[in-house]
Amino acid sequence: MSTTLASQAGPHDRPAHRDPNVLRWVGAYASSMTGDSVYYIALSWAAVQTGSPAQAGLVMSVSALPRAVLMLGGGVVADRFGPRRVVIGSDAVRCAAVLAAAALLFLTSPGLWLLAALALVFGTVDAVFVPAVGALPARVTSRDQLARVQGMRGLAIRCASVVGAPLGGLGVAAGGAAAAFGLAGLLIAVSVPLLMSVRIRELPQDGTGTGRATTAWRDLVVGLRYIRRHRVLAPLMLAIALGDLGFVGPLNVGLTLLADERGWGAAGMGWVLAGFGTGAGAVSLLLTVRGRLPHAGRVAGYAILAGSVAVGALAYAPSLVVAVVTALFIGLLAGLSGAMCAALLQTQADPAFLGRVTAVASLVSLGFTPLSMPLSAAAIGAWGSGPVFVVSAVVCGLGGVVALCVRDLRRAELPR
Repeated sequence: MSTTLASQAGPHDRPAHRDPNVLRWVGAYASSMTGDSVYYIALSWAAVQTGSPAQAGLVMSVSALPRAVLMLGGGVVADRFGPRRVVIGSDAVRCAAVLAAAALLFLTSPGLWLLAALALVFGTVDAVFVPAVGALPARVTSRDQLARVQGMRGLAIRCASVVGAPLGGLGVAAGGAAAAFGLAGLLIAVSVPLLMSVRIRELPQDGTGTGRATTAWRDLVVGLRYIRRHRVLAPLMLAIALGDLGFVGPLNVGLTLLADERGWGAAGMGWVLAGFGTGAGAVSLLLTVRGRLPHAGRVAGYAILAGSVAVGALAYAPSLVVAVVTALFIGLLAGLSGAMCAALLQTQADPAFLGRVTAVASLVSLGFTPLSMPLSAAAIGAWGSGPVFVVSAVVCGLGGVVALCVRDLRRAELPR
């Protein structure tokens, strides 16, 4: 089967949610993400059963370092070799690694070294997988469908988290960590033939992009310079960084401490997270059906600002019901701003730079912002949840201020 589509989208292209080619890509992505969810359940269970709590925590964090260090290089790899090829190779490597770990756990008791090695492989592969996945949508659909594809991708992520956790638990209950790892490997394996059947659009190549004759370092420098000089992408990266920095701490470790402080317990925290997930899923569904929202730059800025207010208000919710409703609004606003920012990244970036643009945005979200979690935990321990949530909300709100104050970003639109 041919894997290339025409370079220019015609006026009668199907909407993304009715396009079999896009649906195959979304199915592959959902299967891979579900496999990831099962993998993390299996890894955490195996680590806790094999070592002490401190050792288990170390194993779970091993993948973060190579992912953060190598992410920018992963963007260069995606642009050089094509995101589809890189995603297929990444899923194949992850599948082989997880199935090998399952076999070793079934046959022997190798200890924590195997789990640490597996986490290291996953983190390294993620460094090239994440930028490549971000660069793929522009190659499987037309520019006017990218907002809809971001909504479909958001739905896939939500479905993967909802389905993956119980599947991982069932795998562990049925056959221990070995069975759960095996299930994760099979789910990731499903994505490979689906991705191989996805047809790719030929996008125009920019002469300042990547080339085999140049070095990888040169490609990286050129990509970073391109982002820095871009009138929309540069402020958009700053807005994303500030928004995520103020959002990640409170809605992760901060929520756990807030639930304990208010006496909501684990069940109450679960309801708050469910409210957030429902809101984010509703926005993803809206974008999937509607396909485009006007005034994307303004919408992103106002959504970040309103979301920051909701983040600050969460710490002062007088009851669990109010906290759940507040979390619902946070999910709606965060999902809306995240989808608009992702769609703007896709449509504003030159195709030759999409991998590197995605790598920088992903490094901000997956590499740097998690550092706010231990800082948030320590600050809450010292001053309580209220002041820390308010400071985090101010930092998050600055992202919205940037989006609304920079003219080119404020006026940015998605293609019709």
